[in-house]
Amino acid sequence: MRVLNYLELEDHLGPSGIRTAVRQQRSALQDAGVTVVDTLTQGGPTSATQSALSGQSPTVDYDLAHVNTVGPGSVAVATHALRTGRPLVVHAHVTREDFRDSFRGSNALSVPLGRYLRWFYSRADLVLCPSEYTRSLLEQYPVTTEIRPMTNGVDIADLAGHATLREPTRETYDLSGTVVFTVGHVYERKGLSTFCELAQATDYTYAWFGPYRTDPLASSTVKRHVRSPPENVTFTGWVEDRRSAFAAGDIYFFPSKAENQGIAVLEAMATGNPVVARDIPVFREYFTDGEDIVLCESGEEFRAAIDRLADDPALRERLAKNARETAVEHSLDRVGDLLVSTYRDLLDRV
Repeated sequence: MRVLNYLELEDHLGPSGIRTAVRQQRSALQDAGVTVVDTLTQGGPTSATQSALSGQSPTVDYDLAHVNTVGPGSVAVATHALRTGRPLVVHAHVTREDFRDSFRGSNALSVPLGRYLRWFYSRADLVLCPSEYTRSLLEQYPVTTEIRPMTNGVDIADLAGHATLREPTRETYDLSGTVVFTVGHVYERKGLSTFCELAQATDYTYAWFGPYRTDPLASSTVKRHVRSPPENVTFTGWVEDRRSAFAAGDIYFFPSKAENQGIAVLEAMATGNPVVARDIPVFREYFTDGEDIVLCESGEEFRAAIDRLADDPALRERLAKNARETAVEHSLDRVGDLLVSTYRDLLDRV
């Protein structure tokens, strides 16, 4: 089986959840014996033109297309697959709901984005999405093709050795004591204000590992917090090795308002960090409150949960142990098996 697994503008996405999900897809597929190509044209535009002029096909050979983003390049790949009779899988990593509160103007743009996503996702033979929660959103648009939830998974092997980075990372960012932390882009949707408000109300050290912007596209909320953070909050910016973030912290705090799954939560679990998160539907779907995660609805609940974990090493270890077991359920070998089974089902329909 030869699969075109396409991610538009891949080199410009930075440390995004979509890029991580696609990297994990490709790794899982290759481990499962699937040949993966990542571009439609042979050797780029110039080589493709030369091939066409010489009478050769300018496009790669593939059995099925799996598209992961929604821009013009993705539309071109989708159109080629449909025109040539190949099955088309579109992965719904993007929803209008998780687009909101990302940058200046994103809330207004989410309305036309929703209409566009309805059109684009409905072109596919199958839409994959990270959760039942995401499927419920897409059904309301409505997306008219079949929608199938599938975990993004977590690359446990890629996180190995993180513990050795603990002291160097804490020293680099001057972190001490109990470190409450999160990982990912700094957006208000990710719970930025809640993160800073809790920091102001407690005496722990807080660290947000991930890139942020302060240019005109940045929201006023992001610029205000990163330029004048509480005294006990560090915004690290981009970190080269994300393992260092999971090594340096003690309690993973994720007050995000909307997620399609939350790969960073699975990574925190895989690295043995107890997790405190906002009580949103997708976390209820994948995790169990009080067993492998602590889910909270208010600032008071967040504070009580973090205080309890900071004061109770046995509770931290119990949650961390259960969380590691949960992460194994999302391992890449299982993701690979699910993808291969899905592809074969589609190919059998052709």
